[in-house]
Amino acid sequence: MKPDFHVRSFVATKDTDWADAGFHQHRTLEISILLEGRGVFEWSGSKLNLEAGQVIIVPPVLLHRFEGKQRNRYGVMHLEQIPPRIMEHLADFESGSMPKVIALSRLDKERFEWLFREFLRILASPLKKKIRTYIAWVEVIVLFLLEHSQTDQHALTVTKAADYIRENLRQGVQIGDLATLAGLTEAGFRRLFEEIYDMSPKQYLQQCRMAEAKWLLSSSNKELNEIAEQIGFVRLHSFSLWFKKVEGMPPSEWRKMQQRKTDEFSG
Repeated sequence: MKPDFHVRSFVATKDTDWADAGFHQHRTLEISILLEGRGVFEWSGSKLNLEAGQVIIVPPVLLHRFEGKQRNRYGVMHLEQIPPRIMEHLADFESGSMPKVIALSRLDKERFEWLFREFLRILASPLKKKIRTYIAWVEVIVLFLLEHSQTDQHALTVTKAADYIRENLRQGVQIGDLATLAGLTEAGFRRLFEEIYDMSPKQYLQQCRMAEAKWLLSSSNKELNEIAEQIGFVRLHSFSLWFKKVEGMPPSEWRKMQQRKTDEFSG
């Protein structure tokens, strides 16, 4: 009988410098993220200084060691007897027998930490379908990393600009300001942004506005004019026209449709 999928996961917090006593290896696949502070990851004659938001995927039996600098927090996950479906996702990182180093933007790191802490809560809970639940949550975590991580430093600076867009839907943003934030020319910023997100910065802004509008329409009782203002529209009429152009119906009708679906599901 094949052994069950096994997960061990925790958050390690230290207020002072620390270092592993020496190089070590384990039979599990390890995913570690530096959530706060600075650190060091060392393996096979290579050494990497870590910043918050960087993720290390360590393959089994690789000799390695970690360090933490000043106050630091690591989120750690060890996976053993990994199901084929999750292994397929992990293969997309193309790390092979070497560690894979990726990075999350600040906002995505915060979202990942929330997801990770919820998973820790799941691990500590009594479950009816324990292994299936573990598999589902780990798959979501791995897919989140695939969707939101970057390996190139220039790409990471662009994701920081994308964070700025998401945080400033009400005020709106100028391309010149985003390019300055990323340390690029406007032309260079537009080109790199489209390479990473497969859309222009303006299209990304509109996508974020629509996602936020739908979230507020379906999960809150806020008035339409309040929602319009929150995502950057001065006039309710402009918001309604924009929403209808994209979705084929005004926001008021879209909200009613979502409520009907909810009533049908709950009934």
